[in-house]
Amino acid sequence: MVINNSLPVRQLCLTDMRITRVGFGSWAVGGDWAVGWGSQDDRDSILAIREALDAGINWIDTAAVYGLGHSEEIVARALEGVTRKPFVFTKCSMVWNDRREIGHSLKADSIRRECEASLRRLHVDRIDLYQVHWPDPDAEIEEGWTALARLQEEEKIRYLGVSNFNVEQMNRAQAIAPITSLQPPYSLVDRRVENEILSFAAREKIGVIAYSPMASGLLTGAMTRERVAALPRDDWRKANRNFQEPLLTRNLQLVRRLRDIGVRHGCSAGEVAVAWVLRNPAVTGAIVGARRPGQIKGVVGAARLQLCDHEILEIDQFLTRTAA
Repeated sequence: MVINNSLPVRQLCLTDMRITRVGFGSWAVGGDWAVGWGSQDDRDSILAIREALDAGINWIDTAAVYGLGHSEEIVARALEGVTRKPFVFTKCSMVWNDRREIGHSLKADSIRRECEASLRRLHVDRIDLYQVHWPDPDAEIEEGWTALARLQEEEKIRYLGVSNFNVEQMNRAQAIAPITSLQPPYSLVDRRVENEILSFAAREKIGVIAYSPMASGLLTGAMTRERVAALPRDDWRKANRNFQEPLLTRNLQLVRRLRDIGVRHGCSAGEVAVAWVLRNPAVTGAIVGARRPGQIKGVVGAARLQLCDHEILEIDQFLTRTAA
């Protein structure tokens, strides 16, 4: 287990894992696939992961489907020779066939095959946190969660988590086995989970790992109208409504506000965006991604950044005035 004293940590649920407030997300390093970020240089990916570890980050979040197994393989390559291993979290339920067509399954035999394949690709004997990527098909949630509980009993998995679940679905899973963590989308431009879902997680003492806290790069401060227009066709963000008008103009104006606040703290706009997510007491940690060395330096400071009440109010007032 890696804990760097320079980055704040929080206990994940009731586990023995104390995770840094930000973790490395490896969605983009999967490269070119149906919901990818475009082509990716594996050497850059490995350097970015190692840079994150050097900065004190002690957990990596990946998924089998990212790059159709490639992201997990890159994580394993990046960790070769690393003596103090980070926690590795991955996900199941999204599967693919020989034609690279993606589907969903929570059938017990499918879950077991996925787990075994992830163990091989990651070069580990046990997965620290294994998460259901999507509750799809909904009718198979109980079968899938029961299968995961069995894999946990077999010590192939340390802890079980869910991603993108609603309250009703989490209740169904908890009736079978405890949920360690929830991974929902949460950012300044996507606040849907704030009320019911985050409140439920807090009451039930379920850890929350927020994904896309910088809205998939939109709030980093590096995204411009020109960069959005130049996104390659195989980048999934090309069709995302937050990267299109009329929301794009509002979102770029928001970035300018975040940049102004960041200047006061010596931080980037992206770090302000992540710090805003982390200011919610229900949130244990947030996932930040990087595709090449140098990028992690612009986001890791969010782990230490404490926004003032008037800065949070300033952001909230802007969002209220510009609400769609």
